Amino acid sequence: MVRAARKSQGGEADSARVTRAEQIFARFALETTDPRTELAYSSPYTLLVAVALSAQATDVSVNKATAALFAVADTPRKMLNLGEEGLTQHIRSIGLYRTKAKNVIALSRLLIERHGGETPRDRAALEALPGVGRKTASVVLNELRIEPAIAVDTHVFRVAHRLGLSAAPSPDGVERDLMAITPEPFKTRAHHWLILHGRYVCTARKPRCAGCLIADLCPSFGLFQERDAPARA
Repeated sequence: MVRAARKSQGGEADSARVTRAEQIFARFALETTDPRTELAYSSPYTLLVAVALSAQATDVSVNKATAALFAVADTPRKMLNLGEEGLTQHIRSIGLYRTKAKNVIALSRLLIERHGGETPRDRAALEALPGVGRKTASVVLNELRIEPAIAVDTHVFRVAHRLGLSAAPSPDGVERDLMAITPEPFKTRAHHWLILHGRYVCTARKPRCAGCLIADLCPSFGLFQERDAPARA
């Protein structure tokens, strides 16, 4: 339970942040009941690979590459048969493609050697795979509805700060804040709601405040309205 007397880094009582989080996520739930990743996948393995490839790349660019890749290599064994050079040819359009190709081949080999070709469903085993850190593991576990997790990318980081849900200076700090104040029923969906909101509404340069579903709950709303307002004569 969150103590009402404790203050956030911005000075606001945690109870107020919890209340705002409840209202924000309840409103998101009315619009989109079951938000999901926009990465294309057909199995836990292809999800893992897609998420690993998405680091410093857009979902759109990853989906374009994996459409052809997964048609020929959608299991660890098929990926090993494709080989690093063959994989590289499919993902050349994605940033850091050589490093990612090495990691995907290496993790595919370990899945066969240690997990019988299956993608593990626990965090420790996932994070032990090459190229799979906490963020990638969180996205996979959350998308599969195995473990409530809020992976913090640039969208989540920005939106959490603008909504006053966290003032932490690091992604890990924002993750801790969000996990602490997000009501249990929303924890498996909060990650995707925040990403989608940041991707399509609360964008970095020109947030669409006028049509925002939660504008009245956003402490940053007035700031953007003032900045975007036409100059007076």
